[in-house]
Amino acid sequence: MKHFLTIFLIAITLPVFAQNLGGKVFNQTTKASLSGVNIKLEGSTSYAFASDDNGLFLKDFSPGRYSLKASRVGYETYTIFLELKAGQFLDLQIPLVETINSLSEIEVVSASRRNTSSLKLPFASSVLSRPSQSENIPRSTPESLSIIPGVFVQKTNHGGGSPFIRGLTGNQTLMLVDGIRMNNSTFRYGPNQYLNTVDPFSIDKIEVLRGSGSVQYGSDAMGGVIQVFTKDPGFSESANFKSSVSARYGSGNMEKSGSSEFVYSSSKLVFSGVLGLKNFGDLIGGDTTGRQSPSGYSESDASVKLKLKLSQRAEISIANQFVQQNDVDVFHKVRLENFQINKMGVQGRNLSYVKFRMLQSSRLFNEINITGSLNNTIEERNNQKNSSFITGFERDKVRSSNLSAEIFSSLSTYWTANSGLEYYSDKINSIRNNTNSQSGALTTLRGLYPNNSSYLNTSLYSLHHFELAGFNAEAGIRYNWLKASIFDKDLGQLEVSPGAFVWNTGLNYTLKDHHVYVSLNTGYRAPNIDDMGTLGIVDFRYELPSYALKPEKSYNSELGYKYASKKLTLGAALYRNKLIDLITRIQTTQIIDGYKVYKKENTEEALIKGVEGFLGWQASKYFSLDMFASFNHGQNLSKSEPLRRVPPFNGNISMKYKITRLYLKGELALADKQDRLAQGDRDDNRIPRNGTPGWKVLNIYSGYSFGKAHVKLSAQNLFNVDYRTHGSGINAVGRSLWMNVQYNL
Repeated sequence: MKHFLTIFLIAITLPVFAQNLGGKVFNQTTKASLSGVNIKLEGSTSYAFASDDNGLFLKDFSPGRYSLKASRVGYETYTIFLELKAGQFLDLQIPLVETINSLSEIEVVSASRRNTSSLKLPFASSVLSRPSQSENIPRSTPESLSIIPGVFVQKTNHGGGSPFIRGLTGNQTLMLVDGIRMNNSTFRYGPNQYLNTVDPFSIDKIEVLRGSGSVQYGSDAMGGVIQVFTKDPGFSESANFKSSVSARYGSGNMEKSGSSEFVYSSSKLVFSGVLGLKNFGDLIGGDTTGRQSPSGYSESDASVKLKLKLSQRAEISIANQFVQQNDVDVFHKVRLENFQINKMGVQGRNLSYVKFRMLQSSRLFNEINITGSLNNTIEERNNQKNSSFITGFERDKVRSSNLSAEIFSSLSTYWTANSGLEYYSDKINSIRNNTNSQSGALTTLRGLYPNNSSYLNTSLYSLHHFELAGFNAEAGIRYNWLKASIFDKDLGQLEVSPGAFVWNTGLNYTLKDHHVYVSLNTGYRAPNIDDMGTLGIVDFRYELPSYALKPEKSYNSELGYKYASKKLTLGAALYRNKLIDLITRIQTTQIIDGYKVYKKENTEEALIKGVEGFLGWQASKYFSLDMFASFNHGQNLSKSEPLRRVPPFNGNISMKYKITRLYLKGELALADKQDRLAQGDRDDNRIPRNGTPGWKVLNIYSGYSFGKAHVKLSAQNLFNVDYRTHGSGINAVGRSLWMNVQYNL
């Protein structure tokens, strides 16, 4: 707090000034706004900055003659010569031409909560654009991440998908949608299904920040951050309406999906939406596995967004996102744990938010963002054992409200900052009952979580960015206050108020196309309601509440190298993440309903070391090659055994041929065996006794565009390999054909 106030007092003494250069960057063909475009002004003094989420920029520069270059991967560089005169404002409209073929996207905004190129940042990050239009035709949002370095996707069930970032998942990684936390106070340790409640058709891009994020975004970002940005059309000079319909089919009736999208835009108003219905059949595995029943489910999606331009410097956005999935069967429990029924009857999410954004002619208040949101999540669980008359029902609802404010400051030519305050409040409703089908008797029990519990999460942060003579430095701090109020019918009302202070720092040096960086990031995960209040069966164990917990902490150090030219991009990172005060399940001597009983405690320390690398080569105008590989080595220092659930060595190699309307792509995805198992892995019935075997899978993708129609075909797992990703409860898809058709109306 003292640090923040000091910056405030210094900044308000600086004079107010008026910008003399502004404008917008957009796609020349589609007219869509382009964020994260690198803009360079070279003259007597050089400047570098990037366009914001709406493709806009507004800056102040010394009068003089300059050359301006605007560049973004996938687009031709735009160059113009201009003269800035004192007292004159120059408004530029910059159209960028998309290239026929391009290297992977490298622009990011999430790493430091601002628009900048990932090449200049001392962090490892990746961007995936529009997964629903990806050449790989991913079925779900989690599955789309399998082509990002350092990310490994585990699937407990067909309706799930939990991304691991550098060996960590669940409540040790942070997920956001449009800057708003998905993680709430019931997010559990280990794999979860929550990212699957984001409709891939609604997504503009996904950014993955690895090894950092607690300072930028708060609790849970010990492994990193996954941020989803939904489609956000820009304003247009004249009234314009566009729409499209899409349909997707998977052989063996594994998928029948439909989605429609519309956009109305004018100079002061934008209204857009995405509506969808999906039906996923049972997943068919490779070789002898065949149809895995029951594993299918249905889904309905609806998202709308309204943007109003209040003035040239102020706008407001109002949005709602709704996803509901029904009858999501947990296949491995039915197959392995004597259940006749075990499924999530309903899992879903309903997020509403309002965002206000204003640009100011002030060094301190260069930009102001205010966000208010309400996010309701629901998870219903139904179960019945074989030869039992008892049907179990559980329902957990979490109502999360949020209010946050952030200011961007241009403190000097070389020093910018963004600081803010975030407030999140959770209210938990949790019920459970058993019904006897013979007698009709209904027994009410305590829910998985203490009913009517609440969780308050407040934090203050300040991030600072310095650019000078090839050096780019990042430094930031965050302090988090938390208050958990737990209502337990046996123990009464309990209140826990842990706090955490974290900081980060990093330095990137650029020499032409070469970028070398080093960083140190501290992270934390505050104990939540799931840690402290869980009572009941979770996976293959029975858990008891634990109230005397403190935050988990991490210390991540990283050394990396990036290279980017017109035809080649590559990078590598070495990292070391020390984890302390880990909240772990400790087995007791009790047995309840045939399950071993566990309780959580801060008992362990661990170390994750790893290396990852990627390469993209534009061999010719039409031919490109992409590859990546990741390796994590996790060790539980307290138990002298491997860390639980650490993914094996994995990688991906793809070659693509693309001309104007046609593309062909071959992909080899692979993972080594994982036989470094903790005792918890050996107790997990989703993992074979001797570990998860390695695998290599060959996929072929193709697409053709004619007129307003776009058709994509993929042949997956050509050799029908029988495999699963490590820790999954269901095998991956076998030999299959998939088709996606889109028509622009």
